[in-house]
Amino acid sequence: MLPHRIPLAALTPAAFAPYGAVITSAGRDGRDINAGTTLRVDMPEPDILSHGGRPSLSVFRARPGSLPFEVKMMERHRLGSQTFVPMMGTPFVVMVALGATAPDMATLKAFRADGGAGITLGPDVWHHPLLALAAGDFVVLERKGEEVDCEIFDMPAGMWLVDEPVIAAAQ
Repeated sequence: MLPHRIPLAALTPAAFAPYGAVITSAGRDGRDINAGTTLRVDMPEPDILSHGGRPSLSVFRARPGSLPFEVKMMERHRLGSQTFVPMMGTPFVVMVALGATAPDMATLKAFRADGGAGITLGPDVWHHPLLALAAGDFVVLERKGEEVDCEIFDMPAGMWLVDEPVIAAAQ
């Protein structure tokens, strides 16, 4: 069976909007604080307090991955959002899908984040665990609660590969 290829798209706020928010100050207005020494740019607030949740702040130390990458599973957090912000400009891949009971393959997307912005995955969004393209640390803000909020989905038979887009040769 031929693999299903999922080309990487650039991570932009508009393209990523169905799945969550891009965490970047680019294109956003702010306000001066600290006697004018700092510009504060507010970001969309993550959803981490619902269902009796509380904030959990941690650092994920990512090991480097490479492309193409075979996707074998996806996960989702139904009760709250999950935010990833690279601390050292580490590029990473964000693979996401929508779907009520399983990832809807028609909504499956893969984005290349250049390390200059983070992302917040909305509650109930299917995603692949962190896939960094170089070693690096990520600040992760997520919901912590009494129950474990992580549902796993094994991808259907057949290879699913995340890969760079094929660029046609110049004519």
